[in-house]
Amino acid sequence: MSQNLWVLTDGKIGDVAQCIGVADALGLPYEIRLVAPRKLFTYAMPWGPIDPKDAPHKLESPLAPPYPAVAIASGRRAVPYLRALKRLSKGQTFTVFLKNPKINSKFADFVWAPEHDGISGKNIVTTLTSPHRFSAQKLQDARDNPLEAIAALPKPKAAVLIGGNSQHHTFTPDNINTLLAALKNLSHTHSLMITCSRRTPRELAMQLHDLGRSEGHLFWNGEGENPIAQYLANAEITVVTTDSTNMVGEAAATGKPIYGFRPTGSHRKFDRFLSRMEDLGVLHPFPGDILAPTYEPIDATPDIADAISKAIEQKQTSG
Repeated sequence: MSQNLWVLTDGKIGDVAQCIGVADALGLPYEIRLVAPRKLFTYAMPWGPIDPKDAPHKLESPLAPPYPAVAIASGRRAVPYLRALKRLSKGQTFTVFLKNPKINSKFADFVWAPEHDGISGKNIVTTLTSPHRFSAQKLQDARDNPLEAIAALPKPKAAVLIGGNSQHHTFTPDNINTLLAALKNLSHTHSLMITCSRRTPRELAMQLHDLGRSEGHLFWNGEGENPIAQYLANAEITVVTTDSTNMVGEAAATGKPIYGFRPTGSHRKFDRFLSRMEDLGVLHPFPGDILAPTYEPIDATPDIADAISKAIEQKQTSG
C-alpha cells in the first residue's frame, strides 16, 4: 500500500479546498480522485452503492489500486466511494470524511463536522471553523512576498470576499444597493481587494468589477491563480458576505477584524455559527463602524489534522 493520500470529491471547489487543507496539514503527498457517478446512481447517495462504471478494475476508475494509506472525502456523492475504498483495502486505508455525511458515521474511520451542524459520535470531531488551505505559514509567506499590485496599494487595505445566491440566501436589489453603497464609502478610506464567486449575481459582479478596477483598488477577474490568500494576508480588515461560513472561517485565520454583510435569508446552522463568531469579537456588522480590534487567529485545520494523526496511531496500536 502506497504511503500517500487520496482526496475523493465530485470536484466542488469548497469540498476540494477543505480536503487539501487537511492533507497539507498532515504533510502527506496527495492525489485528487474525482468521482462522477451517473445521475441514476446519485439519487441513492449517500446511502447507495458506487456507480458500476467506477468499479476498481474499470479503466480510469477513481478507485483503481494501489490503495492509499489515507483517504479524505467530502460531499454526498463521495460517501459510497469512501465506503467502498475501506472495503476494497480490507480496512488498511484510513478513511476520513469531512462535513456531516448524513448517514451513520461508522462508515468511515474518522469524521469531522463543524460545531454548528450539531452532530456527535465516537469517531466524530467538531470545531468552530472549517478546515482550509490558508495555514499560518502560507499567510506569512504571502505577507513577506506580496504580489506587486498588492504591495503598490496604499494602506489600510480591505479584502472583500463576495459570495452570492444560494439555497438559503438571496441578494435582492436592495441588498445589492446597500452593499455597493457601503463598499464605495469604504473605498474612500481603504484600498479594496475584491473577489467574487460563481454565485455572485451578474449585476453585482459588474459593479464590483468597475469599483475594483478604479484607481487604488483591485478586482480579481477569475483568470490565473486565485489571489485570495494574498488578499487575506495583506489586508487590515476583511469584508465578507455571510452566505458562506467557509469564507468567514478562512478570514478568521488572519486574526484581523471581519465585517459581515448579511444578504436576505437565513439558515439556523449558519446563524448559530455567525452568532458564535460575533460573541468572540471576530465578526462585526457591515455596514458598520470600522473600529474593531485584532484577535488571536482562529484556524482549526492543524487541530483536525492532529486529531486524525492520533486516530491513525490509535488504530495502528490496537491492530
